Amino acid sequence: MDNRAEVREFLMSRRAKLTPERAGIPAGPNRRVAGLRRSEVATLAGVSVEYYAKLERGAIAGASAAVLDAIARALQLNDTERSHLLDLARAADGIPSSGRARRRVKSQVVTRPSLHWALAAITDGVAFVRDQHQDILATNELGRAFYSPVIGDGGRTPNLARFQFLDPVSREFYPDWDLFAEMCVAIMRSEAGRDPHDTGLQDLIGELSTRSDTFRRLWGAHDVRTHGSGTKRFHHPVVGDLTLAYEELAITAEPGQVLMIYTAEPGSPSAERLRLLASWGVSNRTVGIGTA
Repeated sequence: MDNRAEVREFLMSRRAKLTPERAGIPAGPNRRVAGLRRSEVATLAGVSVEYYAKLERGAIAGASAAVLDAIARALQLNDTERSHLLDLARAADGIPSSGRARRRVKSQVVTRPSLHWALAAITDGVAFVRDQHQDILATNELGRAFYSPVIGDGGRTPNLARFQFLDPVSREFYPDWDLFAEMCVAIMRSEAGRDPHDTGLQDLIGELSTRSDTFRRLWGAHDVRTHGSGTKRFHHPVVGDLTLAYEELAITAEPGQVLMIYTAEPGSPSAERLRLLASWGVSNRTVGIGTA
């Protein structure tokens, strides 16, 4: 990625989103923009207009942590947005960001036995390993049944982003498709900020930008987020509607990889449907990606 362009467009997009009312600034008459002016951000951050304009042009290399914190406060960035700004600044300074070692290897299925054992120990929930490229590298047995629409015939490493934007089946699998699309792109934007030299991720972004108008539009919004935890709705072709809680856990032994676990509220219809799906998965077991 062009770091200067990323910095410029990220700061401009955050400034455009922050209204004078939210910033506590009188809007005044004859205002031509909905967001803040550069001069207003500079005043809020306690820096000169010239210096802020320099930063917004993308010249962020050498900016101090104190200045970046002041800019983040002025723009009312959330924790993920603030981390993204710091990642962009580190990249401009040539420093590996977020403590993550840079890795240039292509994604591969998980071969470490102990991680497969850990996946297999999770029997009542969907568990899978995902990398920063949105590739599904390994699943437990229920995870393979759950993601059967994504995995398909197993001919290619299943990729959540490609499924989201290039496979029409995703619109049935994800009832809240628009929300899932926004989340997917924002997570990828965060990952790209952490390591702008990740050629695998850049190739994926280029592919999706070329083949999906929706992806291209969402990528241009410069929104960022982390996954963390929450609740999602799915519609599985075998068992129907599912409402599942999710938790994302970093795998520290494999930088860039995370363990995702989806569970249903005990006693709920979704819990019963997960049990039915587990039975279906056993009876339709096939050889594929790293399955615990």
